[in-house]
Amino acid sequence: MGELKYLNKYLFKYKKNLLLGFFIIVIARILLLFTPGLIRESVNVIDDFRKGDIIDIGLVQNELIQNIFLILLAAISAGIFTFLTRQTIINVSRYVEFDLKNEIYVQYQKLSLSFYKKNQTGDLMNRISEDVSRVRMYFGPAIMYSVNTITLLIITFFYMYRQSPELTLYTVSPLPILSYTIFKLSGIINIRSRIVQESLSKLSSFTQEIFTGIQIVKSYAIQEQKSNQFNQLSEINKTNQINLVKMQALFFPLMILLIGVSNIFVIYIGGKQYLDGRIENIGIIAEFIIYVNMLTWPVASLGWISSIVQQAEASQKRINEFLKEKSEITNKTKAYKKLTGKIEFKNVSFTYEESNIQALKDVDFVIEQNKSLGLIGVTGSGKTTALKLLTRMYNLNSGQILIDNKIITEFDLESLRKQIGVVPQDSFLFSDSIINNIRFGDEKANKKEVEEVCKIAGIHDEIIKFKKGYDTILGERGVNLSGGQKQRICIARALIKKPKILILDDCLSALDTETELKVIKSLKNYIKNTTTIISSHRLSSVQNLDEIVVLGDGKIIQKGNHEQLIKEKGYYKELFQKQLTKKR
Repeated sequence: MGELKYLNKYLFKYKKNLLLGFFIIVIARILLLFTPGLIRESVNVIDDFRKGDIIDIGLVQNELIQNIFLILLAAISAGIFTFLTRQTIINVSRYVEFDLKNEIYVQYQKLSLSFYKKNQTGDLMNRISEDVSRVRMYFGPAIMYSVNTITLLIITFFYMYRQSPELTLYTVSPLPILSYTIFKLSGIINIRSRIVQESLSKLSSFTQEIFTGIQIVKSYAIQEQKSNQFNQLSEINKTNQINLVKMQALFFPLMILLIGVSNIFVIYIGGKQYLDGRIENIGIIAEFIIYVNMLTWPVASLGWISSIVQQAEASQKRINEFLKEKSEITNKTKAYKKLTGKIEFKNVSFTYEESNIQALKDVDFVIEQNKSLGLIGVTGSGKTTALKLLTRMYNLNSGQILIDNKIITEFDLESLRKQIGVVPQDSFLFSDSIINNIRFGDEKANKKEVEEVCKIAGIHDEIIKFKKGYDTILGERGVNLSGGQKQRICIARALIKKPKILILDDCLSALDTETELKVIKSLKNYIKNTTTIISSHRLSSVQNLDEIVVLGDGKIIQKGNHEQLIKEKGYYKELFQKQLTKKR
């Protein structure tokens, strides 16, 4: 139960609902336990009439009718209170499910990119869905039936002991055996539950990855191969599920057996005591049999409850692993919120922890406010890494990044990112309308403002040709758009923020040269009032910028403007000559 301690805060949060539910359960059980006493009295009346102690049959009938009416009244009342119990305790479980999912989601958003590189999306989804659902069962049925069972056992034991202490002890004697069995089996169920959840996460991750990359799967005609891999993972998951169910299945037959033993004790011991005169009325035996049968489901549910608790603990352990994760990117309580746009890299070095690859080595450059900088270099030279460090997706290993002559960590993280417009290499669009995708940059933007930034990005004319224009719903990741269209919509999304710093990370790569030049020409006037960094492998994207930095193997190998760099030997001049030759 150690992992489930994390959820105690929710017990306190909804204590009023739970206490009300507990009170209703007690009332419902007391009402239900009127029935065995009334049946005892009915059997005793019939027995007295048979023996001749009561002569008037009308008196017997009246008492039986009265008892039947009271039994019906007690059953209906108990049913109403049981319904109210579900409306309190079961509702609490849904509230907890809502709160816990939100807590996990918020935690996911706080964690840094390195966390997502180490964990698969399918596993993340499984923990926020399947694992939370199992925890909900702990807060709902497990708590409700636990209180119900404990209440019924205490009240029933009191009623039984009042009638016959000796017969009561014989009747409840199988319960210690039941408790010990539950204790032993619970540990095994806990282990198997964890294995089931882990195998389910692997299956979910594999499925999510295949559906995301379905175009590649079809292009390479590897559907059969992937189907076989899916079948293997499904087989493992099925085996794990069956192993768990086999262990859970031991509970119910065992419960029925022990309840049967209790009934045998009642009939044999109780019958013998009646014959010996130690029990005055035969109705007591009937009453005890009803008590035992009333205890059948509550006692049997102990195994089910134990199984739920064990599965919930296994799931909560997996949830806690992520909830206890600390983001590497921290935010200071008192931090700067406004920036103007001057950027300075001082001896910046960075190594990726997961791969141990050093992406940047002693990088130095300065961009004055409202000036522009181009980053050029081969794939893997460190361009994207430098830009991710500027948005604090990672923390520096060494060196400093300054904004407005202040260390970047001195700025409020949310404010910093809101004032930086980023267009990444991989254009990501959400399954929503085009206009809403652009409004991610500014939710308050009106349609006119959206159209203006789309004109700058060179995508407006193409959008209005769509049947629904800006209201066109995009497929997952913008699958119904071309690569170039996605890139330009992402540019529009960044521009509508009116950022102080604009970062374009090789985001024109899917465009033809003619379209690229049109977009750059449109951007030229816009970036006059913005500090801009453009990363690209095409010189046409950066040649008109104020300064250009050439990166190679994480180091700065050249620095200057276009006119200066084409005059000196090096990577930039070679690239210029190659691209110039291609144009000709």
